[in-house]
Amino acid sequence: MHVTISPSRVSGTARAPPSKSYTHRAILASGYAEEATVHDALWSADTRATARAVELFGGTVTQTSGSTLEVTGFDGTPTVPANVIDCDNSGTTMRLVTATAALADGTTVLTGDSSLRSRPQGPLLEAISHLGGEAFSTRGNGQAPLVVTGPITGERVSIPGDVSSQYISALLMAGAVTDDGLRLDLETELKSAPYVDVTIEVLADFGVEARATDDGFVVDGSQSYAPQSGTYHVPGDFSSISYLAALGALAGDESVTVRGAQSSAQGDTAILDILKAMGAAVDWDRSAGAVTVSRADLEGIEVSVEDTPDLLPTIAVLGAAADGDTYITNAEHVRFKETDRVSAMAEELGKMGVETTEERDSLTIHGSESTLEGATVDGRGDHRIVMSLAVAALLADGPTTIRGAEHVDVSFPGFFDVLEGLGVDLERIESSH
Repeated sequence: MHVTISPSRVSGTARAPPSKSYTHRAILASGYAEEATVHDALWSADTRATARAVELFGGTVTQTSGSTLEVTGFDGTPTVPANVIDCDNSGTTMRLVTATAALADGTTVLTGDSSLRSRPQGPLLEAISHLGGEAFSTRGNGQAPLVVTGPITGERVSIPGDVSSQYISALLMAGAVTDDGLRLDLETELKSAPYVDVTIEVLADFGVEARATDDGFVVDGSQSYAPQSGTYHVPGDFSSISYLAALGALAGDESVTVRGAQSSAQGDTAILDILKAMGAAVDWDRSAGAVTVSRADLEGIEVSVEDTPDLLPTIAVLGAAADGDTYITNAEHVRFKETDRVSAMAEELGKMGVETTEERDSLTIHGSESTLEGATVDGRGDHRIVMSLAVAALLADGPTTIRGAEHVDVSFPGFFDVLEGLGVDLERIESSH
């Protein structure tokens, strides 16, 4: 699907989708449990991949309403899957369930689409091997397809922290149900640290304790997953809130209010501080879970995305509309997402007239030297690229067509419906393939 967006002003109230990060972890944690009900879940392409994996490990996941999932788990003992686990485009699924596969007494094969098969998994495979399992890439390049044979028996392993925090999350979740637990020593500084905080928060809500140490993380063994009263509620997603908040700051006719913004361990709450630093008027009513953002003239700033890689596309668009330069630093790990998001944003915004300077670890947006012109841009098969370009399109001179817009279904299935509800003039065009 392609979407053509005409310049628009927006106002009103929208509801953020549930957090994808929390939903992935809640579905898998419910799989590790005997049974659980997950409320306010994001039921998207990515989270369905995690649900399919839980079922292949011996559980069941039933959607009883639009956002409620009833899960019968495998109770800490995954069975060997009867089929290959297809993680589709979901890197979170692949990494979290690769560690689950290392618990099964037998061999599991995991794969995904072409994008996922290009993403690094090597450090996690090496960790599983060091823990007594067997794990390898069929192509010998640290990328899927992966073959994992368990069960792991080791208690301590070192792992880099600067490639993906999901390796640590995966091992903590699996380590809780091993006999002796796991101690993870970090070889390098941890990037995207808030995502491990999210994992530890979800584990605690399921009655499992994991904690940080001076050298890394530790989780005791022989623990049981059991959420209080058998239920878990997923908070709203601040990665998705970033686009709606940016709409208010850039194209608000008065203001935009986003509901579902509960306090949580999500690092992407940083978008609100970034907007304030750039000059936007932001009010976060934490008790009501509501964020209101009003339009303002923005100024470029320097911002690190070391812990918030998913915000880079949003920040890049804000920078394109700001005075001066917006300098996004500590960004090298953002190149290893669904696409290389550093290059993708530089190239696609470039088509719209935005001047950028791209380096390996940074992206500078020269707002004062840029114009925003309507153009045909490519979503790169990446939901976050699509949504950020949609925000940029509201300010462009003339209509902008975003190719491959259907990829928003990965994390925000109703994104374009929400935009229309806020007043955006858009047209959906079904593509021929």
